Amino acid sequence: MGRLLLVRHGQASWGADDYDVLSPLGHKQAAALGEIWQHRGLVPDRIVIGGMRRHRETCEAAGLMADEVDAGWDEFDHVMMLARVPAPAGADTDPRAFQQWFETASTRWLAGEHADYDESFSEFTGRVSAALDRAATLPGTTAVFTSGGAIAWAVARLLADDASVQRELWNRLNRVCANTGVTHLVSGRRGLSMVSFNEHTHLEGSAELISYR
Repeated sequence: MGRLLLVRHGQASWGADDYDVLSPLGHKQAAALGEIWQHRGLVPDRIVIGGMRRHRETCEAAGLMADEVDAGWDEFDHVMMLARVPAPAGADTDPRAFQQWFETASTRWLAGEHADYDESFSEFTGRVSAALDRAATLPGTTAVFTSGGAIAWAVARLLADDASVQRELWNRLNRVCANTGVTHLVSGRRGLSMVSFNEHTHLEGSAELISYR
C-alpha cells in the first residue's frame, strides 16, 4: 500500500511584486511542519514538489530535499483568473473586497463557459489528476509539496463522480486549505482513498501561525 501526503505550501507573499516567494510566516509554518515530522519520526521515502518556487521553498524550510519536480502539481494562475473580472473598489486594500472579487472570478472560471483563459478549469483539473495518478503508483510514503487548488481537486475527485458536484466540492475545499496543511491519502487494491484532509495541528499551538492565503 502506498501513502501520499499532500502538503500545501507555506504562506506566499500576497500583494508583493513576486507572489511566488514564501513570506516570513510561510517559512515559520514550514519549519513547524518539519519539526513535527522529525518528532514523529516521519521520513518520506520520496519527496515530489510542484514546479513553483513556493513549493520548493516550503520543502526546504521544512528541512527536506526534493527527489522530483512534477509541474502537474502547480497551482492555477489566479492572476489570469482575476484579470477576467473587474476589481471592485478597495480590492487592493480591503480583504473583504478582495475576497468578493476572488469568489466572483472563481465562479466565472469554474463555469467553463468562457474561452478566454490560458488554462481552463477542466485543463487545470486534468493535469492535476494526471499528477495524482502518477504519484499514486509510487510505493511507500510520498510527500508532495503543492498548492491548495491542486489538493482541493485531488480530494473532490476522490469524494464525488459527478462533475458538477466535484466543482462545488473543489470551490468549498479550496477556501479552507491552511498553509502547510497536510492531506493524507492511501493507495491500495481499491485505488486511492482519503484518510484525512487539511491536518495542521503543527500550527495549532500558536494561533498566529495559521493562515489560509
